[in-house]
Amino acid sequence: MSASAAQAQVELAIGGMTCASCAARVEKKLNRMEGVTATVNYATERARITCADGVPVEDLIATVEKTGYTAKRPAPPEPAPTAEAPPEEAPGETPDEELAALRHRLAVCAVLSVPVIVLAMVPALQFTNWQWLSLTLAAPVVVWGGAPFHRAAWTTLRHGAATMDTLVSLGTLAAFGWSLWALFFGTAGLPGMRHGFDLTLSSTAGSSEIYLEAAAGVTTFLLLGRYLEARAKRRAGAALRALMRLGAKDVTVLRDGEGEREGLSGRGGGRATGRREVRVPVGELAVGDRFVVRPGETVATDGRVVAGSSAVDASMLTGESVPVDVSPGDGVTGATVNTSGRLEVEATRVGGDTQLARMARLVQEAQSGKAAVQRLADRVSAVFVPVVLVLAVGTLAGWLLAGAEAAASFTAAVAVLIIACPCALGLATPTALLVGTGRGAQLGILIKGPEVLESTRRVDTVLLDKTGTVTSGRMRLLEAVAADGVAEGELLRLAGALEHASEHPVARAVAEGARERAGALPGVEGFENVPGLGVRGTVAGHRVLAGRARLAERAGIALPPNLRSALATAGTSGRTAVVVAWDGEARGVLTVSDAVKPTSAEAVRALRALGLTPILLTGDNTAVAEAVAAEVGIDEVIAEVLPEEKVAVVARLRAEGRTVAMVGDGVNDAAALAAADLGLAMGTGTDAAIEAGDLTLVRGDLRVAADALRLARATLATIKGNLFWAFGYNVAALPLAAAGLLNPMIAGAAMAFSSVFVVTNSLRLRTFT
Repeated sequence: MSASAAQAQVELAIGGMTCASCAARVEKKLNRMEGVTATVNYATERARITCADGVPVEDLIATVEKTGYTAKRPAPPEPAPTAEAPPEEAPGETPDEELAALRHRLAVCAVLSVPVIVLAMVPALQFTNWQWLSLTLAAPVVVWGGAPFHRAAWTTLRHGAATMDTLVSLGTLAAFGWSLWALFFGTAGLPGMRHGFDLTLSSTAGSSEIYLEAAAGVTTFLLLGRYLEARAKRRAGAALRALMRLGAKDVTVLRDGEGEREGLSGRGGGRATGRREVRVPVGELAVGDRFVVRPGETVATDGRVVAGSSAVDASMLTGESVPVDVSPGDGVTGATVNTSGRLEVEATRVGGDTQLARMARLVQEAQSGKAAVQRLADRVSAVFVPVVLVLAVGTLAGWLLAGAEAAASFTAAVAVLIIACPCALGLATPTALLVGTGRGAQLGILIKGPEVLESTRRVDTVLLDKTGTVTSGRMRLLEAVAADGVAEGELLRLAGALEHASEHPVARAVAEGARERAGALPGVEGFENVPGLGVRGTVAGHRVLAGRARLAERAGIALPPNLRSALATAGTSGRTAVVVAWDGEARGVLTVSDAVKPTSAEAVRALRALGLTPILLTGDNTAVAEAVAAEVGIDEVIAEVLPEEKVAVVARLRAEGRTVAMVGDGVNDAAALAAADLGLAMGTGTDAAIEAGDLTLVRGDLRVAADALRLARATLATIKGNLFWAFGYNVAALPLAAAGLLNPMIAGAAMAFSSVFVVTNSLRLRTFT
């Protein structure tokens, strides 16, 4: 068994984390287990664990619990509840209830703290015994309002560790404890006591100073920061929750009655007979079941249309605003909306295999990961708390040794404890990832992991597969050249009618093009397929043949000069030419090709605008490739390469010092997508390509590749901006606090709002277009 086969992936929901150092601590403990590699994300409160198959999940949970936190398997995300499998209720409060409880705690503390702060800051309002009113109001704020901080600090202390909560709890309790000592054992409790409010330190008698406003104010500001942070995290994950809510709750299934089940023989089938419609929960659908989708209903699961035609709105999955026409034989995706006709669909994927479920998994995995820049932040935060504790003690000792009053020294030490909390550091990457990947999912862009973001910044060359990426991947009738005296409409009707009887891709392209341009097609009699050359038959009384030039030559039919010219032009441009003749004479030449998507030229311009050099990479012949490249504005072409040679092309370009992105959709692109520095898989392509890619473009529109790179770069820029703010804030504020230039309450407010700034900055990604 290979190493990869012996690995198991486990996800745990972690409870009780209150800051980045909590996440770092849980991660460190898990990674100490033999055969375990874990990543813990503070923003999503999830641990992603890769472990040997022999490691029980119970051992992982026990390790987390020994560290002082809770862990459990998260409830699987379901698109919709079903009667058979109702959504799992997690024990304890839901996120909304937790948010409401935090809001209530914050409101009570704010009402109690404001008078305390005002009395301390405005000496004119300090009446006789005002300090005892301040104590009465501040005590519940520090004890009850700060309980989450104290509880978390005590839990980690019992396990021999310290976190950001340790700093907060120590700082507020020290300020409160000092105030109690001054009130009961010093001179601060005497009637008529007054003191001013100063942002700098001055030499005072420690027994006459109280810091109730600092203890209450810091607690309230930190609760405000935590509430805004929790609300923002809830909003940041809204895209994924909205994605999971898209699915239908129940579905109308066709169950066998007296009649037999119809097969799918023939393109399109027909409406099932002898069947009754039964409304069932979507969870009861199985692969192969047929179900009905009426106008306005949501398609219950991925499937193939077997009867009916309609337009399907897939905007919620792909971001594409124009509904897509579907008819028998076409695929439809679960969670899209049927806008017009009645459809009968056969289920091809259900449950966790659907595109919606796969999208949700990709988004969750991306949000749970960590970029390289975040790993650096994690390492810093893991050693930050003990360093700050040492710094706080050093500040206290330094001021005392310098001859400052105990109160002044104590104030500086408390300010150091409070200002140091780098919560913003822990939120910098996860919140930007939450918002960026969520917004990407709404636009049809799936970012597989945060490490992908690092690659997008460096990419300078983009390899574009031709078929299915730059072109539609389907043959289309491009041009009809009629012989002298032959009407184009007649040429198309007779050729289209004959080709309609064939299943060959070129024949289908001719038939569909003829029907679009010339209207209804007559019937055909005596149809005959000539292997490798074309088809023959009788249409509207004429003996018609259509196919390669050799088919006409074998029938002794010569081509006039204008048709020979059209045939030569088609050959040099890499297009397929169909010669049409009837009643012994050549009547026209039809040109068929894999048409370039109408948006491809615009997409190439957008990629160039990002500073990328586009190269067309294809296994097709050089003439075809160069014609397509010229049409979309690509200068460099690498043609006639085998699938394994595409990997060699990627390796050669990388050896030249280029950072390479690859955009593809087929099985033959999968290896190159994996080998490239950045793989962008078209979501309309094969599963192999999608699995190999780093970014998945749900829409089959090359313009989304440029959008995906812009979004990834914007997300990375937001992460770096957040980290700069968080690091810069702590680096600048700590010396000020140690120098006694920051009041603890101001320090608490600044620390709380640094977290709010980081989260708010991340939320700007929600407006990305």
